[in-house]
Amino acid sequence: MKQATSLRPKSKRKPEDLRRVLFTRFMMIVAAFLLWIGGISVRLVHLQVSQHAYLKDKALSQRLNIKKTKLMRGTIYDRNGSYLAISVPVHTLYADPAEIDDVSTAARLIAKAAGLNTLQLASQLAQAKADGKRYVALSRRMDEDSFKRVNKALFEPDLKKSDEPKFAGLHWEEDQKRSYPYRSLASQTIGFANGDDVGQAGIEQSRNDMLEGDLVKSIQERDRLGRVYDETVTERQPPDDIVLTIDKSIQLITEQALAEGVANAQARAGMAIVLDPATGEILAIANAPSFDPENMKDGIANAANNAIQSVYSPGSVFKLVTYSSALEKNLFKPTDMIDAGDGSIEVAGHKFSDHHAGVMSYAEALAHSSNVCAIKTGMRVGKADFYAMVKKMGFGSRTGVELPAETAGIVRNPDKWNGDSLASMSIGYEIGVTPLQLAAAFATIANNGIRNQPHIIKEIRDANGNTISITEPNQTQVVSPETARDMRTMLRQVVLTGTGRRAQLDGYTSAGKTGTAWKFDPKTKRVERSKYMSTFIGFAPANDPKYLVAVVMDEPKTGARDGGMVSAPVFKAIEQQLLENANVPHDLATGSGPVANTEPDVPEVIGDEPEMKGPPDEDKPSRKAAEPRQPRTSDSDEKKGVTKQTTSKKTVAFNKEIKTARPAAAMWKTKPKT
Repeated sequence: MKQATSLRPKSKRKPEDLRRVLFTRFMMIVAAFLLWIGGISVRLVHLQVSQHAYLKDKALSQRLNIKKTKLMRGTIYDRNGSYLAISVPVHTLYADPAEIDDVSTAARLIAKAAGLNTLQLASQLAQAKADGKRYVALSRRMDEDSFKRVNKALFEPDLKKSDEPKFAGLHWEEDQKRSYPYRSLASQTIGFANGDDVGQAGIEQSRNDMLEGDLVKSIQERDRLGRVYDETVTERQPPDDIVLTIDKSIQLITEQALAEGVANAQARAGMAIVLDPATGEILAIANAPSFDPENMKDGIANAANNAIQSVYSPGSVFKLVTYSSALEKNLFKPTDMIDAGDGSIEVAGHKFSDHHAGVMSYAEALAHSSNVCAIKTGMRVGKADFYAMVKKMGFGSRTGVELPAETAGIVRNPDKWNGDSLASMSIGYEIGVTPLQLAAAFATIANNGIRNQPHIIKEIRDANGNTISITEPNQTQVVSPETARDMRTMLRQVVLTGTGRRAQLDGYTSAGKTGTAWKFDPKTKRVERSKYMSTFIGFAPANDPKYLVAVVMDEPKTGARDGGMVSAPVFKAIEQQLLENANVPHDLATGSGPVANTEPDVPEVIGDEPEMKGPPDEDKPSRKAAEPRQPRTSDSDEKKGVTKQTTSKKTVAFNKEIKTARPAAAMWKTKPKT
């Protein structure tokens, strides 16, 4: 029997419900779509904004290779074109740890090829890889032979790599190394450059802006295999080259003679300068000890150029200024006579004395380096004119030589002088000078009174060898030609019969002046009587000078230790060889030995205080209590205008005036106390 089917009709949804369902489903789809769009947008914002720089750098690093290299540093030549400093190309091996999969194996192979320590290299690479570093320098400044050897040892034939070495994670960086072919020759003048191509001393420092190579930026675009398909290079102006006035042959002769002289005198140090008086060109500057610019570990202490950076009291060599200023005022002629009295003179309550007494010519006074005669001459010149000559000769100012750290020396204004200052300065005390300043002053006399500014740079050249500038030194007429001629005559007498007889040459006339002074001790603010600065400066031939040579010995310890004994022989060794090498015609017969050697050697004056053992030469004035002495007068002396030690009214008035002056400051006291 069949069951009865339900005849109840099915319920129908209302149109409003259907629309609501459809709307709900649509909004759900829209919401999902919006969420999807929102997520995409957030991600895009994160990538485009937050990680923009990172992603850009990552993309560029895969496609672009940016190389930064420096142009080769400029070259330094001597006057004849010899290389004194030159940069040579070298290579630096570096690793990108991110490109190395097996650090231990790579470290073992690299260390073997480059001569490195395996354990240290492995640790270095592992640490760099962990820190995310992309550059680790492994071996710097390898030469061409090492470059080829490493490339051969680290070669993986199956590795697809565009650059050498063919080893994963290794690359070369172009670099440069400064080379000094003659090593220590003129090292204080040339200087040196550090690893960053920055000059640290000498010409390398003072002209670093000319010599330093600009940074060159090269952008290479690569394909996925690392092959370069495009390159953009930023051009830069190449550095200039510098030609010095230095002659390497003259420099070598000077350094060898100076080193031998320093060794013979057991001196602490020595300085020597060779100048061309006619041009002011510095042909050589030597310092002993020197240093090797390619091995700075042991030589940095000797890098200072004491010929222009050290200041000292010159002593009697400064009498050049005293007598030049008097000659310029026509106060005497070299043959005129002057009376040294009993060998002492009192100024402002201080007694200066030496071992030269009696009447002598002015030429003899300079030859024998009489302090009393020099003081009398300086007093006649007067404070104002003496100071003016000191400044005209270039003291108290930098010479302007193209080297760093030159000092101006020490010259006080006359209003700061003491009662005995003029007397002290007349014999080379109470003043601080450099060896180059003294050399320039003597060169003025050698050049007929015309002062040429000393200079070390001859010309500047561009990278193509074209001359772009030539040094033209300033010239100044300091003294008249007549004064210069008379001074050369007097300086010639110093070498013939005076304290400079060890400066006599074979076949050539020479002229010059000795000087020895106590050293000033900055710790005690007093002079150190056991330490001397011994000088000889001269030129040859005497009447037509070709070369001027200045020699200064710092703290000689053997023999008499004065300028005539330790410095004059060095002058002779240098000057004789230079004249012979230059084929300068002889103005004396050769092979006849020293000229005018009929008298015993004239030592420089030694102070006579009992407590002083072996004090320096003529430059050391001694200060003693005034002692009564008989007045000396002479009609002939008065007619010649010779200043006498008398008790005249003028002398009494003069003594009253200068005795009222305050004592000199400790740093200027160069005479032993009473």
